[in-house]
Amino acid sequence: MSRSAIALNRFGLGARLEDRPPDDPEAWLRAQFDRYEVRPAPIAAAPGRDAVVDNLAGSIEAMRNVGRNSENTEGMAASEAGMTGRAIRRTVRRAARDYYAEMVAARTNAALITPTPFLERLVHFWSNHFAVSANDLMVVGLAGLLEFDVVRPHLLGRFEDLLLAAERHPAMLFYLDQVQSMGPGSLAATRAARRRPDGPRRGLNENLAREILELHTLGADGGYSQADVTEFARALTGWSAHGIIRQHRIARFLDADGEPGSFAFASALHEPGARQVLGRRYEEGGEEQGRAILADLARHPSTARHLATKLARHFAGDEPPRTLVDRLDRAYQASDGDLAAVYRALIESPEAWVEQPVKFRSPSDWLLAAFRATGTRELEPAVAVATPTQLGQPVWRPGSPAGFDDLSARWAGPDALVRRVELAGQIARQAGDRIDPRALAPRLFPGQLSESTARSIAGSESESQGLALLLVSPEFQRR
Repeated sequence: MSRSAIALNRFGLGARLEDRPPDDPEAWLRAQFDRYEVRPAPIAAAPGRDAVVDNLAGSIEAMRNVGRNSENTEGMAASEAGMTGRAIRRTVRRAARDYYAEMVAARTNAALITPTPFLERLVHFWSNHFAVSANDLMVVGLAGLLEFDVVRPHLLGRFEDLLLAAERHPAMLFYLDQVQSMGPGSLAATRAARRRPDGPRRGLNENLAREILELHTLGADGGYSQADVTEFARALTGWSAHGIIRQHRIARFLDADGEPGSFAFASALHEPGARQVLGRRYEEGGEEQGRAILADLARHPSTARHLATKLARHFAGDEPPRTLVDRLDRAYQASDGDLAAVYRALIESPEAWVEQPVKFRSPSDWLLAAFRATGTRELEPAVAVATPTQLGQPVWRPGSPAGFDDLSARWAGPDALVRRVELAGQIARQAGDRIDPRALAPRLFPGQLSESTARSIAGSESESQGLALLLVSPEFQRR
C-alpha cells in the first residue's frame, strides 16, 4: 500500500473520481489545515438553530396546550381531544424528521465534495466521540446542530473549548436528561418541598456527569469513583437551554431574554456548596463550578491518554501501537490539549503509515468512499438517510452515548458484507457505463491493487459489473 493510497484512504475519505494521488502525501495532509471550511456550502444551506429550536419549542408548547385544553374544556369528546393531540405529535415528529434528513444530507454532501477529507474524517470522529442519539423527539432535530455548531468550529482548537461547547449544547443536555436534574438542596427543591411536603421529589440526574467522565474525558479506567460522579452531577445542576421548553416547570427558572437554543444556567436548580472531584475542592460558584471541573478534566493525564488511544485506534488499527499512543499523548499534554498539534503528531508518526491496511471500513466510511469514487457530489435527503441505515450505521443514531463502535469485528460480519454487496450493485447500476473501473481502480489504490482484483475487474461483462466488483474488493473494504 503506497503512502499516497494511505493518505487518500486511511487519513482521508477515499479518492474522488477526479482526484489524483498526491505527490507528497504528508504535505497534502498538512495543507488541509489552512483550507478547512467550518461551514462549507452544504452545511451553510442546512436548517439553522433558530429554525429548528423555534419549531421544536412551538410544537411542544402546542402539545402541552392541547393536553390542558382537553382536561379543562367541557363537552369535548375524549376521542376528539386525543386525535388533536396525536395530529400535533405527528406534525412535530414529521418536522423533526425533515430537519434531521436535511442535516444528514448536508453532512454527507459536505464529505462528498470536500477538498479537506482528512479534517472531514476528524469531524466525524469527534461527532461520534460526543455522541447523541437522534431517536428522541427532543434530540432528533438537534443532533446535527451539535456537529455543525460545536464540532466543526472547534476542530482545530483546544479540546477544553470543544468539551465545554459540547456539554453545554442543548442536544447533549436533553439527550442525557440534564435539564431534569435538580439539586436536592437547591432553592427550587426547597420551595417544592414546602409547597407539597408529601409530594414527589425531583432529584439529581447523574447521566451527563457519568458520561463526561467515562466517555468524553478520563475513560472508563480513568481513576474516578462513584462519589466523583455524584459530586460532579451536583456541580452541573442548573445547566439547561433557553427557549425550548417554554411551558415546562423548569422554564420559570430561566432568564426569559436568552437566545433560543443557547445555554442557560438556572441558579434556582443548582445544588449549593463546595464540591470535591478527583481529590480537588471546588468552591461554590454557580455555573463556574461545573466549568472549572471541566477545565481540569480536559488537562488530566487520563484524558490525554484516553483521547490518544481513541485517535490511534481509529487511524492505526484496533490494537494501536503503544509508541503511537505515547506520541499522541505527549503531543496533547505538551500543547495543553491543542488538537491541531495532536493531528500533526499523527501525520508525522511512522506507525500510521504502515503499508498493510490496518482498519476495516465502517459502513459510513465505506459508503462515503464508494460515492466519492463514483463521482457522486450530492444526495437527496431521503437517500442520505436510507443508505447508511441500510448498512446498519444510521447517522447520529448510535443507540448509546458511547457512539458507534470503532472495532473491525463490529462491522465485518457476513450479513453486513451482504448488505454492502447489494448496495455496491445499486451504486454501480446508477453509474452505468460512464466509469471505466479498469482505469479507476489504480487511481483509487495507487500501488495497492492486487492482481486478483485487477483480473476480476478486467474479466467483468460490463463496466457496471466491474465497478460493483471494485466496490466490494478487499482493497475497498480496508484502509
